[in-house]
Amino acid sequence: MKHPSSRELFQYWTTLRGRRRAPERDEIDPGALRKILGDSFVITFDERAGHPVRLAGTRLCGLFCRELKGTPFVGLWDEESRPLLRSLVAGVADEAAGVVVGASGLTAGEPPLPIEMVLLPLAHRASLHARLLGVLAPLQTPYWLGIERVTAMSIGTFRNLVPRTAPSLVPALDPERRRARLVVLEGGRSR
Repeated sequence: MKHPSSRELFQYWTTLRGRRRAPERDEIDPGALRKILGDSFVITFDERAGHPVRLAGTRLCGLFCRELKGTPFVGLWDEESRPLLRSLVAGVADEAAGVVVGASGLTAGEPPLPIEMVLLPLAHRASLHARLLGVLAPLQTPYWLGIERVTAMSIGTFRNLVPRTAPSLVPALDPERRRARLVVLEGGRSR
């Protein structure tokens, strides 16, 4: 993860989750995320409605030069990226594993804007198919923010975020896990 907001959200979510598959949606404390609220969003898991945006931060709305609440999240992406985005959203909910996405923001008159998105599941009464929490932020703040609007986003790369793939972002559960271990493998050269 490249963006500080992405790392902060993932760390908070992982700490809150503990040993569960995902934290409950009403456990999220906006005060604990105050530094990254502008880049944050919550979407509803509703495939038929395009996963509507429930909440969107001010910097995120500034990228699109409009309020995003109620907007289908899938509709913010270009036609080519939509099937993959639907699959990623379903995978996050089905597998209870987050995903980080490298994307480009497309505008009418500016070069593509590198954007990073993190998408994480939230539980609601033991269901992981209710809400998803995320951050969507440009890797560098463009000078045209709030003047020129992002018309669509295009997915470039993505990877799953599970504790094994992002160990530096996962708080240690106990001091024993932090100790380095040496593993000796039998083998060697044969003559």
